[in-house]
Amino acid sequence: MSARTDTSTRPMPTRVDTRLPWWALALPVAAFVALLLLIAGPGGAQATADDPGVGRVLVHLQQTLAP
Repeated sequence: MSARTDTSTRPMPTRVDTRLPWWALALPVAAFVALLLLIAGPGGAQATADDPGVGRVLVHLQQTLAP
């Protein structure tokens, strides 16, 4: 006696749900902005007074981000 095979076909899903929760994008953006502000803050430019190249970049970032 042979085994039965399932011959029914299931309908293929037509749409894939790929929505992310709001925090999946908000948390990395907030972390990036916080780290960028820590680097470009006013204390960071004075701490690199010995290296004018890095200080210049930090001052430029601070001026760019300042309102």
